[in-house]
Amino acid sequence: MTDRRGPFRSLDGLLLAVGLCLVATVNACASDDDMTAERQRLVEKIEAEVRMTGPELGFARLDPRVAEAMLRVPRHAFVPSAQRALAYANHPLPIGGGQTISQPYIVAIMSQLLNVGPGDRVFELGTGSGYQAAVLADMGVEVYSVEIVPELAERAVANLEAAGYPQVQVRAGDGWLGWPEAAPFDGIILTAAAPTIPDHLIAQLKPGGRLVMPIGETSSVQQLAIFDKDEDGGLRRRDLLPVRFVPVTGPLGD
Repeated sequence: MTDRRGPFRSLDGLLLAVGLCLVATVNACASDDDMTAERQRLVEKIEAEVRMTGPELGFARLDPRVAEAMLRVPRHAFVPSAQRALAYANHPLPIGGGQTISQPYIVAIMSQLLNVGPGDRVFELGTGSGYQAAVLADMGVEVYSVEIVPELAERAVANLEAAGYPQVQVRAGDGWLGWPEAAPFDGIILTAAAPTIPDHLIAQLKPGGRLVMPIGETSSVQQLAIFDKDEDGGLRRRDLLPVRFVPVTGPLGD
């Protein structure tokens, strides 16, 4: 005798599997929608803060290109899973190895201060989780980034690929040396503090280019500063805001 219950059991299983997939898809979409809404609120907070600090920064509003990049880049993909509920809070978060992912406001204004755009080439000292590099890449910038902590460099590559920015070039090593074979750069950004201007990096900055960094003793408050390189190789410095960053480390950074 043929057991006719078999096909019906299989169909029930199939329907159950399809139902579970649909529920999972709906949940994933809802989660994406929630994250998009959180990013929108975060960018609104950043824009409000920029309006207040504008006179110190030299611009009155957040550049739309920067705002759009901050809206698109999923910051939650660049923080440890234990921190994801706080991914869109406007403050730094620990990412391991004694390092942090910078406050979103700082990421936004440093991206704008670099004054770069599509096709420009930027060197970054201190990849961290890869978030700052992703924001610049989303703006169409070619990013070359060095991270002193090998585990963080490896994780940053995975984060960037998962978030859709595999074009960012990342290597583990001492960022104080820069990336000579990719130089000269239109912009250079340091996401860690140092008490002096890094000569190795100034040499890799194009005439007319700009370096943005927190400068000062790492045991105290530093100054977020910009250095503009003129056609003769001279530097003009302007201090903008008091900040507090983790220090540059490594053989040359210490």
